[in-house]
Amino acid sequence: MTTQIFHDTEADRSFKAKRISGRILIYGILIVWAFISIFPIYWTITTSFKMAPDVMKGNMVPWWDYIPKWLGWRSLGLSPDTIANESTVRDEFLKRFWNSTVVAVSASTLAVMLGSMTAYGLSRFNYRFGFMRNPDISFFFLSQLILPPVVLALPFLVLYKSLAMLDTRIGLILLYTLTVLPIVIWIMRDQFGSIPTELEEAALVDGLSIWGAFLTIILPIAAPGMVASFILSLVLTWNEYFFAALLTSSHATTLPVMVASQTGSQGISWWSMAALSFAAILPLIIIGIALERFIIKGMAAGAVK
Repeated sequence: MTTQIFHDTEADRSFKAKRISGRILIYGILIVWAFISIFPIYWTITTSFKMAPDVMKGNMVPWWDYIPKWLGWRSLGLSPDTIANESTVRDEFLKRFWNSTVVAVSASTLAVMLGSMTAYGLSRFNYRFGFMRNPDISFFFLSQLILPPVVLALPFLVLYKSLAMLDTRIGLILLYTLTVLPIVIWIMRDQFGSIPTELEEAALVDGLSIWGAFLTIILPIAAPGMVASFILSLVLTWNEYFFAALLTSSHATTLPVMVASQTGSQGISWWSMAALSFAAILPLIIIGIALERFIIKGMAAGAVK
């Protein structure tokens, strides 16, 4: 029979207890935060399957508090018994969904293209614009996010009316590109700053131009940051409501405007709004889950050098 030679001291046991209690505390906080983050999505999904009395009573657990029905999805023509039939509401939903897709994807792509080139220039070259240097120029771009959107409402309304761009997709695309461009520049500047300049110097020695080194060497390395910027821009432009409601009326109206319009003489149709909201956010959930690793890499770029 063997006997234990080494024993943990009182300090070791105290350290282990503190480490275990610390992990329990951290994981407990993460679980609570995950519940808080996921609960609105759960509430939206369950509400889309509720009847009016279930919504008013606040029933939450399907098959326990209430029996799920297809009322919300039927009102959109998306329930199993109506999906094969013609539906004006479903056609309207698909039109708004297509508008949101075209506007959000186009604006995010354009913002990533312009923002990546701007961020690369700010991270590699020294600029001077009056008293402003690179840090000042970067802060100027980021400071545009401080301006409340309502301040720009009247100027953009007058400008778009004079340019005949009201209720057009191209108008929303250009405006959304401007709104998310500072965020893309902020993310990509850190991304390019974490890439060693020796890679470009070696590419220039091998005969590549600055554009060649940027396109063939730097961009592939900065791909995670570009994907993170694109997804963040996509989320912001997809959910934007203020300018979409202000500058569109019928042709270029997006999904957030349609969701906000789910009211009638009898009040708000919570079940229809919930079904429409979940159908609107489902693509973003799928994209976020599929590209999660790129989001983490892109947002963490520049944190460790």
